[in-house]
Amino acid sequence: MSRVGTRMIYFGGDYNPEQWPADVVEEDVALMRRAGVNIATVGVFSWSDLEPEPGRYEFGWLDRVLGRLHDAGIGVALATPTASPPPWFTLAHPGAMPVTADGVRLTHGSRDTYCVSAPAYRAAARNIVAELAERYAHHPALTMWHVHNEYGTDCRCDVTAAAFRSWLEKKHGDLDVLNEVWTTSFWSQRYSDWAQIMPPRATQYLPNPAHVLDFRRFLSDELLGGFIEQRDLLRAANPDVPITTNFVQGGWVSVDHARWAGEVDIVAVDHYPAATGAGADAETAFGGDLARGWGRGSWLLMETAPNLIYTPGRMHAKEPGQLTRNSLDYVARGSRGAMYFQWRQPRGGAELFHSALVPHAGPDSPVFREAVGLGRTLKALAPRLPEEPPAARVAVAWDAPSWWALQGGGLPSAEIDYLTAVQQAHRVLHRSGLAVDFVFPGMDDLRERLTAYDMVVLPHLFLVSDEAAAALRDFVASGGHLVVDHLSGIADPAGRIRLGGYPGAFRDVLGLRVVEWRPLAGGTPIALDNGDRGIRWSERVETAGAETLVRYAGDVLAGAPAITRNRHGAGTAWYVSPGLDDDALGRILDRVAAEAGVTPVLPGLPPHLTAVRRGDLLFLFNHGDVPGTVALPGSDPVTVQPGGFQCVESGRV
Repeated sequence: MSRVGTRMIYFGGDYNPEQWPADVVEEDVALMRRAGVNIATVGVFSWSDLEPEPGRYEFGWLDRVLGRLHDAGIGVALATPTASPPPWFTLAHPGAMPVTADGVRLTHGSRDTYCVSAPAYRAAARNIVAELAERYAHHPALTMWHVHNEYGTDCRCDVTAAAFRSWLEKKHGDLDVLNEVWTTSFWSQRYSDWAQIMPPRATQYLPNPAHVLDFRRFLSDELLGGFIEQRDLLRAANPDVPITTNFVQGGWVSVDHARWAGEVDIVAVDHYPAATGAGADAETAFGGDLARGWGRGSWLLMETAPNLIYTPGRMHAKEPGQLTRNSLDYVARGSRGAMYFQWRQPRGGAELFHSALVPHAGPDSPVFREAVGLGRTLKALAPRLPEEPPAARVAVAWDAPSWWALQGGGLPSAEIDYLTAVQQAHRVLHRSGLAVDFVFPGMDDLRERLTAYDMVVLPHLFLVSDEAAAALRDFVASGGHLVVDHLSGIADPAGRIRLGGYPGAFRDVLGLRVVEWRPLAGGTPIALDNGDRGIRWSERVETAGAETLVRYAGDVLAGAPAITRNRHGAGTAWYVSPGLDDDALGRILDRVAAEAGVTPVLPGLPPHLTAVRRGDLLFLFNHGDVPGTVALPGSDPVTVQPGGFQCVESGRV
């Protein structure tokens, strides 16, 4: 549970006063008070302003900013600036710059120009953090520490190689064990000395997937080590101030956030939905539910875009009301606040067009006016907001190593995408009005977490340990409903295929085996006998006790099982062999939910309305362009305007 107070809803975001003259800073503080801002993240990228030369510190400007914010009643999430070393560090320590997989050493000119394994970088980071801790650990404005920024930087240099080898020795213990786990007899890759092992670098053809997977795990642990060094310095200076870092999602991020979550005082997440319209609302729900899973109910939205949405090729402006609606959706799903990147849009720099609460147009703008209204709403909501997070009886599995494994080459189809599969499962359940949690099969507490649910969905859970497989089988045996899709249960945690037919880890509980994969050509569907169509994927399934619910009706698979159900103990395990669109998958998951006795948060809602219940408070969101009226038991009907929301507590609006 968070060490951050629960009666305040934090509202604010990243603030970069070092980019502005004093008169603009004065205006900013006044505008923050007008908007109801109660927290500002300061100092994220200010290392060169704080330490312009090695060992020479300039804290006067930061003293003045923290003093002004405190006088205005605004707390500070004070960041350590270690994501962007200053130019003098680059020149003094060129060997601490990251090296790409192609062997190119990067130079200064952007952010994240560091190798986390480099001793010079780690020492310089500790030095600046120690100075900040000594000066500000007891500052009255300090609300929390924000360590670094969006951990995830990759490096393949020789220093990283040495750290990687040390990590491998600790993990595997013996070189013969590593050779067995990595299947190094394939393509004559057997290692006879630890010194022969390097980080995955550009090579002639396909790299060893086990090698790549272990390197992603190593990077997660190595980055975590850097965070812990800073955290411990800050905690020693004042153990009463909570410490966090901002988790960021992305296929490039080699961080297993489920494992990191136990090392922070509150899980803080950056989430930037890329879709527009209803898609943005679905992504918001996904990000909020996933963050709540990492934080065991308690988390904080540290960054999101106030107005502009980044999509491939261009930006889109959010529709009126979307800033408020999505922000409250995060809060409904357990966030301790709504914070943004950034407060004021910069005049220059690489992100000069990035979204901001105060845009280039200034406060006389739609986004700032909406922010002022949102601040009033959050302030009024704070005393009513229950401490407990939303409760769910359905969970979706999330596993970062499975995502990493399915990003490799040599896969049966270029259309395999782990994130897309997980997002689809969540989206379909969300559309059906079901409250959804996330569980993490790679964590030791899986068995305990599963006891909270009646229904669990495994999308593309490619890597499964024996312990996780046993916990999921026992979940079914004790009465649970398990839904498994293709590409789940295929390999052990090292990426070695489980032999005897797919999905090896779940054949017994599913009562079947898959003997052949038949990926579909892009855009070419396969007919199913219930009128739906399989897309992207099909396979030859042989049942061994499972009941066939839907069969393939086309191609050479005509008559073969496509969707099955198997009784196992007191529960049921379902297998979805083909890829499905949202409507088809929704019909299957709705059927599973009905048999599991799981009902929507608020049955009978119009399709453009969603409901999230947090304790006694019911949040209603209208994602459509027409009003929606909801009949609530024991109270008058509630009408939610287009693009708007209502909060209902104990029958009162």
